[in-house]
Amino acid sequence: MNTKEDKIKIGISVGDPNGIGIEIILKIFENPIMYDFGMPILFSSSKPVSYCKKHFQLRTGLHNITAIDHAVPNKVNILPFSEENYTVDFGKEDPKAGAYAIQSFQSAVQSLKEGLIDVLVTAPIHKKNIQSETFTFPGHTDYLDQELEGNGLMLMIANSLRVGLLTDHVPISEVSSLITPELINSKVSTFYTSLKQDFGISKPKIAILGLNPHSGDQGIIGNEDDAVLKPTIAKIQEEGKLVYGPYSSDGFFGSSAFESFDGILACYHDQGLIPFKTLSFGQGVNYTAGLSHVRTSPDHGTAFEIAGKGEADISSFREAIYAALRIYNKRQEYQTLTANPLKKQPRKRNAPDRMDKTRRGRNTTKEETTLP
Repeated sequence: MNTKEDKIKIGISVGDPNGIGIEIILKIFENPIMYDFGMPILFSSSKPVSYCKKHFQLRTGLHNITAIDHAVPNKVNILPFSEENYTVDFGKEDPKAGAYAIQSFQSAVQSLKEGLIDVLVTAPIHKKNIQSETFTFPGHTDYLDQELEGNGLMLMIANSLRVGLLTDHVPISEVSSLITPELINSKVSTFYTSLKQDFGISKPKIAILGLNPHSGDQGIIGNEDDAVLKPTIAKIQEEGKLVYGPYSSDGFFGSSAFESFDGILACYHDQGLIPFKTLSFGQGVNYTAGLSHVRTSPDHGTAFEIAGKGEADISSFREAIYAALRIYNKRQEYQTLTANPLKKQPRKRNAPDRMDKTRRGRNTTKEETTLP
């Protein structure tokens, strides 16, 4: 049996308290098997969590702590980030709720940087509510890119499907000007390294999607694919990397060509996420690849329309926890293998090996449910 010290410390930011985040977290850890994989640390005051537990009539064990080393293995450990509380008002768009969510997130990131937690799983936030004079980032990813070492890449994962983005939360009108050889090289490098160290793929094969319809049709529909993407991909291939494209997105997914690749780089948000969510919704995970620490999140948002109704599907958030644990172990293994010429296998801490395909409905809402 694993001791407390053996367990991976799973830091969880509380997300928007008026959404479905707390409900999902409590439902997931109502199952005692989850504690075999890690020890959850929820960055929140106890009031909104206790309120949701009572509201949804759950039996999840809660344990209030004042420091992470006081955490216990078989309960959700609640660590307050300030003396402030928040009164839950399900479904309400409230800047105070956004501020609460960001304080939780920033506190969790600080603990991650200090090595007090091993991985971070972020509950959904509402992008408008989080904006303030002190937090001007469009979402989690850009802040993490600033705070953690490395070069962040928004990567959506579901089993063997992995879709990264050259540009993520930017207006479509800016995409073309942002896609440069430097950006492509940077994102390919991050993706390539992540596929090796985080997913155990020794020789990754990556596809890059074209920017324009039909990848420009030889310049008839825009020249970016011929002028920027093709020559950059050719130079990357000269380095010995298996990187191909640009592929026309519609045919690439429609013909199932994506199944032949370990990773796919889309030029912009919807080009990658629409097919990804069509193929995997409810089982997908948002992973910020390329950083010094592991952070994942579910593939949905706050779902205000169903908040408080007890209808939230736990599948994606649970997969985000599983993915964080698997990636953490893969990184430990990769570091050991690359540092030791004898390539002895490291002792792994427990992590789930496969996805649970159980579905309980979809967390749909009129607002865009994508996390940053």
